[in-house]
Amino acid sequence: MKNFNHYKRGYYMPPVQSTNWVNKEYVDKAPIWCSVDLRDGNQALVTPMNLDEKLEFYKELIRIGFKEIEIGFPAASETEYEFCRRLIEDNLIPDDVTIQVLTQAREHIIKKTFEAVRGANPKNVIVHLYNSTSYAQRTQVFKKSKEEIKKIAIEGAELLKKLADEDGAEYRFEYSPESFTGTEPEYALEVCNAVLDVWQPTADRKVIINLPATVEMSLPHVYASQIEYMSTNMKYRENVVLSLHPHNDRGCGVADAELGLLAGADRIEGTLFGNGERTGNVDVITVAMNMFTHGVDPCLDFSDIPRIQEIYERLTDMEVGPRQPYCGKLVFAAFSGSHQDAIAKGMKFRENDPEQMWTVPYLPLNPEDVGRTYDGDVIRINSQSGKGGIGFILETKYGYDLPKKMKEDVGYAVKDVSDKNHKELQPDEVYDVFMSNYVNIEEPIRFIECHFQQKDGIQCELTIYAANKNAEKVYHGQGNGRLDAVRNAIMKHFDVSFDIDDYEEHALSVGSNSKACAYVGIKVDGAEKTIWGAGIKDDIIDASVYALISAVNKAL
Repeated sequence: MKNFNHYKRGYYMPPVQSTNWVNKEYVDKAPIWCSVDLRDGNQALVTPMNLDEKLEFYKELIRIGFKEIEIGFPAASETEYEFCRRLIEDNLIPDDVTIQVLTQAREHIIKKTFEAVRGANPKNVIVHLYNSTSYAQRTQVFKKSKEEIKKIAIEGAELLKKLADEDGAEYRFEYSPESFTGTEPEYALEVCNAVLDVWQPTADRKVIINLPATVEMSLPHVYASQIEYMSTNMKYRENVVLSLHPHNDRGCGVADAELGLLAGADRIEGTLFGNGERTGNVDVITVAMNMFTHGVDPCLDFSDIPRIQEIYERLTDMEVGPRQPYCGKLVFAAFSGSHQDAIAKGMKFRENDPEQMWTVPYLPLNPEDVGRTYDGDVIRINSQSGKGGIGFILETKYGYDLPKKMKEDVGYAVKDVSDKNHKELQPDEVYDVFMSNYVNIEEPIRFIECHFQQKDGIQCELTIYAANKNAEKVYHGQGNGRLDAVRNAIMKHFDVSFDIDDYEEHALSVGSNSKACAYVGIKVDGAEKTIWGAGIKDDIIDASVYALISAVNKAL
């Protein structure tokens, strides 16, 4: 990267220190949200949405809870104009929703915009005026002085006021000094105050001043200081809604939005999943869910992210990245063994936590709160996985609560399959590995039946089919318990000597059709490793014998 010296900082710090925002800990209430998916997000698409697609997207934004929606740039194309007219003429604007239309500070564009909104209820319309104020745009694009650029803003504001008065329509007005982040803050303040002097905002008809990071040029704390300076020094501040429109050129759009809110902003313009020109706009979902995970109601409904994602991807032909915060298919997935173990233990802890607060390690959010599931979303199994995650899958999906020591053994067996096949294993594949390697193993000896009687301890009559003898035979054993009696019967007649190292049992389900599951670990004489088997039968005694013989079969 030899050309780094071709660049310099293109932003401007406020003329006075503006850092009171650093004393605030978190965003404690939801801002006013304005979706710009249908304008800023739409204009960034390779193939912009058609009329019907925009309408479907618009209805989904209303369902989510947006009360302000920038529906387009009516003077930009016939589709944009027709969409605006469709909403008005078909009475598709709810009483509590405001549509926003964008216009440059140019006379013919402003007039076309007013034609587009004519007939709408004025209280449901925001007319959004902008012109660029940055040093780069002034000197390179427009080649105009500061006074000339300010005059463009003033004349645009005056024409908005004149046309609204002529129509008898008290539309709400919004002004954006485009490329605010590349504008000297004191000059941006001068231009915004001049526009406010024209519009004379009141408590009943507030004006929106929108400060866009049209190009993100600085660290987020600089943007926050710029916002605080504007908020502190702006005229008519009590009647101004201070709005942010962060882009994501430096990958800090969410941080810009959050720090900007701490610095005094009241409103956020953004898009779902961060769609927009170049690297996109601020992702409203991320900002809202960040509030949610701090216990703050974001006043937007993202409880069904899969639905929103399906609509978004289908209508925009864009894809949500697998690591997109809160939304990507892998954001709740843990492959690492230590992470899986902590999550599994955290989920277990939560079952008996009287407060029921979400504190599960590694998961800042309960997947169910955004319409996702634990099955397949949280614990994902591959060669990096561990006993905790594999045990979690077997327990939560299939009901097998393995002994702690057995989980490690099963974990190695599952990881070995994943490693050799170089792939992630689905839950049913994990289940298949467990069943084929541990449960009701019938070779080289197959359990037929067993009867017990209490005499000098416990005596057993064990019927076994032995493959090497090609015969079914009854064997007898005696011990201080049922499994000890079966163990002695096997050791008496087969070439194996072992001790029972561990035993656990549980019901797989509740009710008359419930099955029993037993786990047995044995240690063969002279060996350090425990060999595990499992048994599943209707009767717990048969299940325990099956588990013991399964372990023995692995030792023979």
